[in-house]
Formats: sequence, structure tokens, C-alpha cells
Amino acid sequence: MPSDCISYQNSGYFSKLMQDYLDQKSELKPLYNRFPTLENFEKQIVEKQSNFDNANRITLVNTLKNQYQDIDISDATKQNIDILEHQNTFTITTGHQLNLFSGPLYFLYKIISTINLTKELKSKYPAYNFVPIYWMATEDHDFEEINYFNFKGKKFRWNKESTGPVGRLSTEGLTDFFEIYSKELGSNTNANVLKKLFEEAYLKHENLADATRFLANSLFAEYGLVIIDADNADLKRAFIPFVKEELENQTSFKMVQKTIEQLQDYSVQVNPREINLFYIENELRERIIFEKDQYYVNNTRISFSKEEILQLLESNPEKFSPNVIMRPLYQEIILPNLCYIGGGGEIAYWLELKSFFDAVNISFPMLLVRNSVLLATEKQAKKADNLNLSWADLFTKPADLVNTITHKLSAFPIDLSVQKETLEKQFKYLYELAHQTDKSFSGAVKAQEAKQKKGLENLEKRLLKAQKRKLDEELQRVTDLQFELFPNNGLQERQTNFSELYLEKGEQLIPLLIEKLKPLEHNFDIITI
Repeated sequence: MPSDCISYQNSGYFSKLMQDYLDQKSELKPLYNRFPTLENFEKQIVEKQSNFDNANRITLVNTLKNQYQDIDISDATKQNIDILEHQNTFTITTGHQLNLFSGPLYFLYKIISTINLTKELKSKYPAYNFVPIYWMATEDHDFEEINYFNFKGKKFRWNKESTGPVGRLSTEGLTDFFEIYSKELGSNTNANVLKKLFEEAYLKHENLADATRFLANSLFAEYGLVIIDADNADLKRAFIPFVKEELENQTSFKMVQKTIEQLQDYSVQVNPREINLFYIENELRERIIFEKDQYYVNNTRISFSKEEILQLLESNPEKFSPNVIMRPLYQEIILPNLCYIGGGGEIAYWLELKSFFDAVNISFPMLLVRNSVLLATEKQAKKADNLNLSWADLFTKPADLVNTITHKLSAFPIDLSVQKETLEKQFKYLYELAHQTDKSFSGAVKAQEAKQKKGLENLEKRLLKAQKRKLDEELQRVTDLQFELFPNNGLQERQTNFSELYLEKGEQLIPLLIEKLKPLEHNFDIITI
């Protein structure tokens, strides 16, 4: 079966909010700046030029050079870091958690979407430079979300205690994990590459941020990817005025709450706190709460007066960490960014933030839904062909797929629509008779019609069930294939680690994805590897 694609809206895996955003429904337009089209970037560039504090570029470049000093850096990445000093250079950014060994496949798709968009923009606007940025979520503290990955149907979990920001977490203890995972990989050439990559990333770096930077750099350095860890005092100095605004006026809460009122027809992705900041140390990341003229660090005995917390902010800005509401603002202050690329859930919470950005006079970036991909082996594609399945068939829910294929394979029509039409004609005649007599007969006709229609519906269900039993072998092959492609009845990209596909495709995997994915086309791609 050839490579194909399905629109995000028709895939069945995107929320109503994302479908309406992609359809550019008028009621959502106040919630974003510009829809991501190649032509719209021209105005976004002009706006960002006038809105961005170029003094932050020097700090950004120096910080990046410092973070890369112990890594072999490609010429492409080095050049991209250097040109960030120039006022005609802009970024395209994606962010992701520090999932162990990259976590699910969509880690790759986020970054590739970002890289490919910078290429398209450079071709369209050659007078400007565009740098792909991977923003590591080093300040997150929910370790349970990132301490595992799935490989060939098995979950590999790193059992360790963590209470502070995950980027600072020691990698000590991963040797035993590595030994178990290595045995599952096997010993062919591609397996040995993966073993070496894991070993160098996680067993030769002291913390999770450094390990993840090494991993992402190893996979994408040749494409000029720049990786940033924003858990940094120098970068956070530019954020001080906005943290102060948050502490004193709680602007984000007020503005985001107003936006949520406009999203009554949708499920809200995140709800703001009154103060959307954390206090962080190596083993601590807890919310800052304001009560009775005092600032408290949740679940601790730490507290500050207003004067004390503002003094701490000036002297140690690295102790203040933005939550999901404030992090996007921090990003847009320190990066000359034009567009954020994320999954549906991320774009959904970004849509809550524009009024907040407007209130603090920071340009709101364009929002692009990342590429989504289903990777199928040639063997799986051949199975689909032999079973006469389209990709659209395989994207349907399992029960619906079984019903569809049962109808398709049956030697005779399973539905009793002809009989239902005949029944309706018969009762139409009976209703005409009923009009000529009293109401009691009309009631009897109506009751009989309901009974016979119900009887036909039950027969139809039993007929379908009987055909499923008869076609059990063929249907089992269909459901087995769907489960291979949609493990645990979910998207492959949210379940499977890249290493599983790397064993199949090796070093050709990422170049193939770079070649195939088109970030501005808004399609769910199906790629045969």
C-alpha cells in the first residue's frame, strides 16, 4: 500500500477544539495571532522585530555556548547558535518533556516539524535566518510522566525517587536499567547503535538535562537543531519584570480566566492558578501561594513578605519557575520566536493565553499543530492490501472496523433496509385506514409498527453477529493488523519508542521522516518503511 495521508480532522484523534482551529472557525480567531501559512509569516516577522528586546540575544547565545561546551557540536548547529545574535534571525520552537530515551515517537515528529518549517521559511524569505529550537522541559517535576518508555509491547520503567525539577535529576542507577533493555534489543548492527547511544547519553552524563541534550543532539545535530535548557539564572533575568507582575498583580490568572469563559463549548486544557509560578531548588519544586499578605511555598515552611520575595527575585531569579501558563511567556521573552509547534493538547492551552500576552505587551507566536505519523512496515502494508483495507479503514474504532469489514466480506447484504422499507409502506397503508376509523385503531397500528421495527432491528443485529462468527478468521487478521499499528487501541506515536522502528530502518529512519513530513499541510501521514 503506498504512502498516504488523512486530514487531522478526519483521523478521529483530534479534539473538537483542534478541529475547529484547523478549520479556522471564526469564533476562535480572537484566540490566536495568525494562522500558520507560509504567507502569514511575513507579518509575524515584522511584528516580532518590533516587539523583541534584541539585548536578550547576547545572553541567549552565551548561555547556549556554555550549555554546548562539553558536546561535539555540528557545524550547522554552531552556525545557528552564532547567527542568533543577528537581528534578522528568528526561531521556530517546539518543547518536550525529558522522557527517558525520548519516550514516544512523537518526540521525533515535533523536532522534525520544527526543522522542516525552518527550511521552508528560508526558501520563502531568504533575507532572514530561521533556527529550529528544542526547548527541554527541564523544570517539570512530574517524574512519573517521563520515567518509562514502551518497546515491543513492554514498559521499561526507571524506578527512582524525584521531587525537584527533572532536569537536575541524577542519572545514577540507570546502569541496571540499561542492562535489561540491552538484552531486549538483540545484537544486530542497529541494536548496537542504539545501545551505544543510550550508554553515552545516560551513563556518561550526570543529570537528565545533559543526557537528553546529548541524545537529541546525536539524532538531529546535522540538521542544525539548537537545544536549550531555560533553567538558567542569566536567561531568567530577562523574565524578572514579568515574574514581578505575576507576584504583585496575578495578571495571568485574570486574563486566562476571561479567555476560558469564551471556550464554554470546548474542554479546557488547563486552568490557571492565582499565582502561576513555582519556587525551585535541587530537590524542590512547589507552588507559590499568596495569603494574608505573605507568600508561601506550598508543602514547606518557607514564606516571604512582599519585600523579601521581590529581593529574592532580583538576586536569585533562577529560584522562580514558570508553570504551564507562564512558561510560554518566558519562552517568547528570551527567544526571537515566530511559531510554536506542539501537539493538539499543547496548542489547546496556548489558545488560552493570547489575552495574557496582549496584557503584558508581548507578541503572541503563531501556533502550528505538529506532524502526526503512522509508520507501517512493508509487511504490514502488504497485509492491508491483501485484506483489502484502506488506511481510512484502519483509523476507525475497532468495533466500527469489524462491522465495516463484516459488511464488506459478506456474500449478501447484512442490513435489512429493503425489509424496513417494505414494512414502512405496509404501515403507511394501515395509517391511512386508521384515519378513517377511531383513535383506538391508530394506537394499535402504532404499537404494532414499533414492535415489528424492533423485531427487524434485532434480527439485523443477530445476522451481523452470525456473519462475524462465520468470518472470524478473516476478521481476526484485520484486528491483529490494526492492533499492530494502533497498540493498545491508541496512536502508535503515543505508545512506541523510536528504537523499535530504528531496529527496522536504522540510520535511514530520520532522513526518511525529514524527507516526507510537510509541517504546513495539516495531514496525518502514513509512511511505509
